[in-house]
Amino acid sequence: MPHRSKPNGNARRLNSQQSLNGAIKSICDIMRRSNCAGALQYVPELTWILFLRILDEREIREAEEAEAVGAEFTPSLEPPYRWQDWAAPDGPKRREMQNGALGAFFGFVHTELLPYLRNLKDRPGATPRQKIISEIMAGVERTRIDTERNFLDVLDKVNEISDQVVDQTHVFTLSQVYEGLLLKMGEKGNDGGQFFTPREVIRAIVKVIDPKIGETVYDPGCGTGGFLAQSYEHMAGPNNEKITSPDQLETLKRRTFYGREKDNAISPIALANLVLHNIDEPHVWHGNTLTGAEAYGGLFTEAPALHDVILMNPPFGG
Repeated sequence: MPHRSKPNGNARRLNSQQSLNGAIKSICDIMRRSNCAGALQYVPELTWILFLRILDEREIREAEEAEAVGAEFTPSLEPPYRWQDWAAPDGPKRREMQNGALGAFFGFVHTELLPYLRNLKDRPGATPRQKIISEIMAGVERTRIDTERNFLDVLDKVNEISDQVVDQTHVFTLSQVYEGLLLKMGEKGNDGGQFFTPREVIRAIVKVIDPKIGETVYDPGCGTGGFLAQSYEHMAGPNNEKITSPDQLETLKRRTFYGREKDNAISPIALANLVLHNIDEPHVWHGNTLTGAEAYGGLFTEAPALHDVILMNPPFGG
């Protein structure tokens, strides 16, 4: 049975937007001094680390819910590849590596963990979630962080960001904090603006188009996934008030949002962003929309030929 990894005993409750932003900033500060100088370096690195943390917490909760009703639950990852095993401070694999030879931690991450995660999609019967995990990890050959000490410091701080310490009644969702990081990619000098449309522009367009539950939403050049994420928030409504049945929620989470993205570094960020927005199955096709050249189409296999709503801000980059 999976167990909840406890935040560090010194962790403070994150009961304001400023405190949650501060926690994320402290992680980025470590990355900036660790071979990740700009946002185009540290945002992709934080993306996969934060995603694995959120995935673990989500699957622990799902396992508990399944157990409560006597249902089966099969986790996406096996031990020792779950966050609770290798990254959490009290994880058995982490304790083993920290007590082992110098370099054991990076050895495990680079030669065992990352190849395992990248290859999940090639397994017979791979689940949609396993395919998403693989796509998010597709370009991660090794961590960009320069030392094991700095890497462990990042893991400890990310581990503290959990449902147990984030006050959901006062803090913006983690997805909004993550969007703030994506915004930094679009700032002057970071050359990431072609992948990020300002949220105010997206919100206005989505409000005017007004997509409804039961319609599919498609962005053929989705960048970091802003139009799809905002469409989910609009269609669900505040506190999911527009959702009137379990079937509608299932449709919204699994059979509504479709996109295409060419850039190898940005496609994984789009997937992570959509998962953080509670879209369980974002159908993002990785490849060139105009030429049809496909890098990976495993998440797009059941996509409809036509869509009800198309939202797009054409990219200005190559």
